[in-house]
Amino acid sequence: MPLSTELDELLAACRRREPAAQRALYARYAGRMLGVARRYVRSVTEAEDILQDAFVKMFARLGEFRAEGSFEGWLRRIVVTTALNHWQSGQHRRQQVLLDDVPEPFASDADAFDRMTVVEVLALMEQLPDGCRLVLNLYAVDGYTHGEIAELLGIQESTSKAQLSKARKQLTLLHQRQTSYLRL
Repeated sequence: MPLSTELDELLAACRRREPAAQRALYARYAGRMLGVARRYVRSVTEAEDILQDAFVKMFARLGEFRAEGSFEGWLRRIVVTTALNHWQSGQHRRQQVLLDDVPEPFASDADAFDRMTVVEVLALMEQLPDGCRLVLNLYAVDGYTHGEIAELLGIQESTSKAQLSKARKQLTLLHQRQTSYLRL
Protein backbone atom coordinates (compact mmCIF):
# COMPACT_ATOMS: atom_id res chain seq x y z
CA MET A 1 0.00 0.00 0.00
CA PRO A 2 1.54 3.38 -0.98
CA LEU A 3 2.54 5.65 1.88
CA SER A 4 0.14 8.45 0.93
CA THR A 5 -2.84 6.08 0.70
CA GLU A 6 -1.90 4.54 4.06
CA LEU A 7 -1.59 8.01 5.62
CA ASP A 8 -4.86 9.14 4.02
CA GLU A 9 -6.65 6.14 5.50
CA LEU A 10 -5.05 6.73 8.90
CA LEU A 11 -6.09 10.40 8.85
CA ALA A 12 -9.64 9.46 7.83
CA ALA A 13 -9.84 7.06 10.77
CA CYS A 14 -8.49 9.78 13.08
CA ARG A 15 -11.18 12.16 11.82
CA ARG A 16 -13.70 9.51 12.88
CA ARG A 17 -11.99 9.66 16.31
CA GLU A 18 -10.88 6.04 16.27
CA PRO A 19 -8.48 5.61 19.23
CA ALA A 20 -6.34 2.95 17.53
CA ALA A 21 -5.76 5.25 14.55
CA GLN A 22 -4.94 8.17 16.84
CA ARG A 23 -2.37 6.02 18.69
CA ALA A 24 -0.88 4.90 15.36
CA LEU A 25 -0.61 8.48 14.09
CA TYR A 26 0.97 9.56 17.36
CA ALA A 27 3.47 6.68 17.22
CA ARG A 28 4.34 7.56 13.64
CA TYR A 29 5.20 11.23 14.28
CA ALA A 30 5.86 11.67 18.02
CA GLY A 31 9.60 11.05 17.85
CA ARG A 32 10.28 13.59 15.13
CA MET A 33 7.94 16.17 16.62
CA LEU A 34 9.51 15.74 20.07
CA GLY A 35 12.80 16.67 18.43
CA VAL A 36 11.18 19.81 17.01
CA ALA A 37 9.70 20.78 20.39
CA ARG A 38 12.98 20.04 22.16
CA ARG A 39 14.82 22.68 20.14
CA TYR A 40 12.55 25.38 21.57
CA VAL A 41 12.77 24.55 25.28
CA ARG A 42 15.45 23.71 27.80
CA SER A 43 14.16 20.36 29.08
CA VAL A 44 12.76 17.11 27.74
CA THR A 45 9.86 17.40 30.20
CA GLU A 46 8.81 20.75 28.71
CA ALA A 47 9.17 19.33 25.20
CA GLU A 48 6.97 16.37 26.12
CA ASP A 49 4.30 18.76 27.47
CA ILE A 50 4.45 20.76 24.25
CA LEU A 51 4.23 17.58 22.17
CA GLN A 52 1.15 16.45 24.08
CA ASP A 53 -0.53 19.85 23.67
CA ALA A 54 0.36 19.95 19.97
CA PHE A 55 -1.17 16.53 19.32
CA VAL A 56 -4.34 17.52 21.16
CA LYS A 57 -4.56 20.63 18.95
CA MET A 58 -3.81 18.60 15.83
CA PHE A 59 -6.55 16.06 16.55
CA ALA A 60 -9.01 18.88 17.28
CA ARG A 61 -8.14 20.64 14.00
CA LEU A 62 -7.62 17.60 11.79
CA GLY A 63 -10.68 18.58 9.75
CA GLU A 64 -8.82 21.75 8.71
CA PHE A 65 -5.98 19.79 7.07
CA ARG A 66 -6.56 20.07 3.31
CA ALA A 67 -3.59 18.02 2.08
CA GLU A 68 -2.29 21.00 0.09
CA GLY A 69 1.13 20.34 1.63
CA SER A 70 2.57 17.48 3.60
CA PHE A 71 0.84 16.36 6.77
CA GLU A 72 4.19 16.32 8.56
CA GLY A 73 4.81 19.95 7.61
CA TRP A 74 1.35 20.91 8.87
CA LEU A 75 1.95 19.05 12.14
CA ARG A 76 5.41 20.59 12.50
CA ARG A 77 3.90 24.07 12.25
CA ILE A 78 1.44 23.18 15.03
CA VAL A 79 4.31 21.94 17.22
CA VAL A 80 6.37 25.09 16.59
CA THR A 81 3.39 27.36 17.29
CA THR A 82 2.60 25.42 20.46
CA ALA A 83 6.24 25.72 21.60
CA LEU A 84 6.21 29.47 20.95
CA ASN A 85 2.92 29.88 22.80
CA HIS A 86 4.40 27.94 25.71
CA TRP A 87 7.45 30.16 25.73
CA GLN A 88 5.41 33.37 25.49
CA SER A 89 3.07 32.30 28.28
CA GLY A 90 5.96 32.45 30.73
CA GLN A 91 5.50 28.86 31.89
CA HIS A 92 9.26 28.60 32.18
CA ARG A 93 12.09 30.81 33.34
CA ARG A 94 11.89 33.45 30.61
CA GLN A 95 14.86 35.53 29.61
CA GLN A 96 14.66 38.89 27.89
CA VAL A 97 13.23 38.60 24.37
CA LEU A 98 14.66 41.84 23.17
CA LEU A 99 18.26 42.41 22.35
CA ASP A 100 20.34 40.20 24.61
CA ASP A 101 23.81 41.39 25.55
CA VAL A 102 26.14 39.20 23.55
CA PRO A 103 29.85 39.91 23.55
CA GLU A 104 31.59 40.14 20.22
CA PRO A 105 33.46 36.98 19.18
CA PHE A 106 37.19 37.10 18.57
CA ALA A 107 36.98 36.25 14.87
CA SER A 108 34.48 34.46 12.69
CA ASP A 109 35.33 30.91 11.73
CA ALA A 110 32.41 29.68 9.62
CA ASP A 111 34.42 26.66 8.47
CA ALA A 112 34.55 25.42 12.07
CA PHE A 113 30.80 24.87 12.05
CA ASP A 114 31.08 22.86 8.83
CA ARG A 115 33.37 20.43 10.67
CA MET A 116 30.98 20.01 13.63
CA THR A 117 28.34 17.33 13.96
CA VAL A 118 24.65 18.19 14.27
CA VAL A 119 24.74 17.07 17.91
CA GLU A 120 27.64 19.45 18.65
CA VAL A 121 25.86 22.39 17.01
CA LEU A 122 22.61 21.63 18.86
CA ALA A 123 24.53 21.47 22.16
CA LEU A 124 25.96 24.92 21.47
CA MET A 125 22.51 26.24 20.49
CA GLU A 126 21.12 25.09 23.85
CA GLN A 127 23.50 27.52 25.54
CA LEU A 128 22.08 30.55 23.71
CA PRO A 129 19.76 33.00 25.46
CA ASP A 130 16.10 32.22 24.71
CA GLY A 131 15.52 35.10 22.27
CA CYS A 132 18.54 34.21 20.16
CA ARG A 133 17.82 30.48 20.28
CA LEU A 134 14.18 30.91 19.25
CA VAL A 135 14.97 33.16 16.30
CA LEU A 136 17.84 30.94 15.15
CA ASN A 137 15.59 27.85 15.27
CA LEU A 138 12.73 29.58 13.49
CA TYR A 139 14.91 31.12 10.78
CA ALA A 140 17.74 28.65 10.15
CA VAL A 141 16.11 25.35 11.05
CA ASP A 142 12.38 25.75 10.43
CA GLY A 143 12.64 28.19 7.50
CA TYR A 144 10.47 31.06 8.73
CA THR A 145 11.08 34.55 7.34
CA HIS A 146 11.94 37.47 9.61
CA GLY A 147 8.46 38.88 8.98
CA GLU A 148 6.84 35.63 10.11
CA ILE A 149 9.12 35.43 13.15
CA ALA A 150 8.29 39.00 14.11
CA GLU A 151 4.58 38.21 13.92
CA LEU A 152 4.92 34.94 15.87
CA LEU A 153 6.99 36.49 18.67
CA GLY A 154 5.35 39.91 18.74
CA ILE A 155 8.59 41.74 17.96
CA GLN A 156 9.83 44.01 15.19
CA GLU A 157 11.31 42.44 12.06
CA SER A 158 14.55 44.33 12.76
CA THR A 159 14.66 42.72 16.21
CA SER A 160 14.40 39.29 14.61
CA LYS A 161 17.31 40.11 12.32
CA ALA A 162 19.35 41.45 15.25
CA GLN A 163 18.61 38.33 17.31
CA LEU A 164 19.74 36.11 14.43
CA SER A 165 22.95 38.09 14.09
CA LYS A 166 23.57 37.90 17.84
CA ALA A 167 22.82 34.16 17.82
CA ARG A 168 25.41 33.58 15.12
CA LYS A 169 27.99 35.68 16.96
CA GLN A 170 27.24 33.92 20.25
CA LEU A 171 27.56 30.49 18.59
CA THR A 172 30.94 31.50 17.23
CA LEU A 173 32.03 32.72 20.66
CA LEU A 174 30.81 29.55 22.37
CA HIS A 175 32.60 27.42 19.80
CA GLN A 176 35.82 29.41 20.24
CA ARG A 177 35.63 29.01 24.02
CA GLN A 178 35.02 25.30 23.64
CA THR A 179 37.94 24.75 21.25
CA SER A 180 40.24 26.97 23.34
CA TYR A 181 39.38 24.91 26.40
CA LEU A 182 39.98 21.66 24.53
CA ARG A 183 43.45 22.84 23.40
CA LEU A 184 44.64 23.46 26.97
